[in-house]
Amino acid sequence: MTTAMGIDITDAKETPFKTPERVAAHDSKDHDVIREGLAEIIISKIAKSTETGIAQGEKSQPQQVFYNPIQQFNRDLSVLVIQAHAEDLAASRKERRERRLEDLVSKESRGRKRKREESECGADVDAKRRRDFLPENGESNGLGDASVAVRDKDLDLTMPTGGTATNADSNRDGDEAGKTLDSDGKQNNPQNDGQGTAVKSEKVQQDAGPPVRKDTFRILDALSATGLRALRYAKEIPLTTSITANDLSSSATNFIKLNVQHNNLSHKVHPISGDALSHMYRIGSTSSAALPGGDRGKYDVIDLDPYGTAVPFLDAAVQAVNDRGLLCVTCTDAAVFASTGYLEKTYSQYGGLPLKGPPSHEAGLRLILHAISASAARYGLAIEPVLSLSVDFYARVFVRIYKSAAEVKFLAGKTMTVYNCDSGCGAWSTQLLSQTKANKNKKNETFHKFSLAIAPTAPTNCPHCGFKTHLSGPMWAGPLHNPYFVNKILANIPSLDKETYATLPRIEGMLSVALDETLLDPHPDDPSPSANVSSIIPRLPPSSHDAHPFFIIPSSLSKILHCNAPSDAALRGALLHLGYRVTRSHTKAGSIRTDAPWSVIWEVMREWVRQKAPVKEGAITKGMPGWNIMRKERGRRQVWRLGEVIASALEGVNNLAEARTQIEAALYRAGKESEASKDAEDGKWKEDGEGEFHRREDRSQLEIVFDEKLGKEKEITGRRLVRYQMNPRRDWGPMSKAKD
Repeated sequence: MTTAMGIDITDAKETPFKTPERVAAHDSKDHDVIREGLAEIIISKIAKSTETGIAQGEKSQPQQVFYNPIQQFNRDLSVLVIQAHAEDLAASRKERRERRLEDLVSKESRGRKRKREESECGADVDAKRRRDFLPENGESNGLGDASVAVRDKDLDLTMPTGGTATNADSNRDGDEAGKTLDSDGKQNNPQNDGQGTAVKSEKVQQDAGPPVRKDTFRILDALSATGLRALRYAKEIPLTTSITANDLSSSATNFIKLNVQHNNLSHKVHPISGDALSHMYRIGSTSSAALPGGDRGKYDVIDLDPYGTAVPFLDAAVQAVNDRGLLCVTCTDAAVFASTGYLEKTYSQYGGLPLKGPPSHEAGLRLILHAISASAARYGLAIEPVLSLSVDFYARVFVRIYKSAAEVKFLAGKTMTVYNCDSGCGAWSTQLLSQTKANKNKKNETFHKFSLAIAPTAPTNCPHCGFKTHLSGPMWAGPLHNPYFVNKILANIPSLDKETYATLPRIEGMLSVALDETLLDPHPDDPSPSANVSSIIPRLPPSSHDAHPFFIIPSSLSKILHCNAPSDAALRGALLHLGYRVTRSHTKAGSIRTDAPWSVIWEVMREWVRQKAPVKEGAITKGMPGWNIMRKERGRRQVWRLGEVIASALEGVNNLAEARTQIEAALYRAGKESEASKDAEDGKWKEDGEGEFHRREDRSQLEIVFDEKLGKEKEITGRRLVRYQMNPRRDWGPMSKAKD
């Protein structure tokens, strides 16, 4: 079979892994034709092993153009996120146009009312209005009928011409609107036209009709490789009007052009070959830079999917994306952002130190978001993470960019350092770089006050086990997701084709976890994320931060105490019975996120040892982290403390009478210390980060019940969700880097 492009296509043999559907002959060479979503790509023929069905080129032979079938989840998810963003942006633009139209009609109505008042009141009112438009020195400003001129000028500046919702395009839209009126021979200078209100009525009628030009939705696939992402965005996102597919490699660009022609998308996808940094800096340098395909302006979506870290591209990307635009970032260097093996490289790239322990991948996400927020803040841009996921061997974050100098002020209050007991019990505490407190003025309006944070918030040694703590960060302390945005994607999933989006079960499961992952303190004015999905996605308050980051794993806790691990349901049930919130983290199976403090968590584990899993004698010795933790067991820690006091008092005693005296003195001192400790504990208060103080939990009064029935999660959807992905096949991973 021969296509219109002269490419010979035959059936390909089936293999156990992601296989080409056909084989295409092009330039006297065989190429694989692979279908993903609604797009097809032609790539270099992949060498296969007939014995194992594993792509040999994946491990040893680098591809000519990079393609990794394992990242289909990444591409499927990106399509759904960008589609939700496009719908939200279109709804926001529509609402803005309607609001502008209402303002125009309101201005026209007020103008007519003023005309009637002027005619009724006569020369006095007319003279007063003329004085309102004169400079302070009393000289004429040369505007003629100033009231009409000023109103008409406002009409031109607010007239919707294409529905773009960006600050960068607003001036260009206004200029194009003026040129359109000139070319049609209509009003060129409304100040000298003399028609006044009649011209305004005509403009209002024009605005009420169809828009002058269609809304634009522009996407940049900065590191396109085969062009598969750009092709899928063009075919599966209806609102897309223009896509730029860029790659530095000329051979990759040739394959992109071939794939664009193969999919009949030459009118929408525009391949270019060049440095992504140079292209984005050129686009970001002006609001009317020419784009491939003849369009002008910045991009609404920029997708960065490099081989390794995306940090070198962040500075250019935040400048080249529109206000309210979406930045999609992939980082595959998990060995850097989620490991302490190269902490000097982590700091040089992401501006913070990594975290050691089970929550290392969540800390990696926060380091990436910190790097993006720091790059954006330099240009008066604020970020809002709408979805941040640690997937397989990489991290994928979706961030909205807002041009708002006021929101940038909250950045220090959403940046934290972490004191981590990584060599001991694994507990951590966080320290925000600044304090942000909300206050009310005399008009009952909320304003925020920024001040320096009190440091440090944690001692050098862990208060639970006594081991030394280590510093991590600074890193992002805000929410990882916008639950309303995640709920919007989940609401669209039932209508999607499972054959087109092969990874839908995993997407639904992971997003369901992400929807409940962030333990934000509820606000009475916030709508429920599970409520009916609105056309415009609500934003979280710019001042909100995640007061309960990271998670615990029951098996890791039991390892410290050398006891049998409690089940997830048992530990969740105990925390829920105490009134704390619990959920799970998408980054690791078996994880538990909670707002319970570490003092309560270890008290629950001590009670677990007492009730369910006693520790074998000699399993915990002095110098181990579990030794100091078990010493604080209720009722027993006083006995242990008293024994130490007596043993210390008897050192160097030679006779019984002296021993008796020392023991009585030690008992007296121990009693006084116990009373003082109780008084100090009753008087202690803790700050919750928002300036509010609450009395500390009295652990001696806790009623701990390991209720597994309470702790079991109920499937809301009525079916089991694929929350965590199993390894898809042998030898899977990031694959070798493509080489020409």
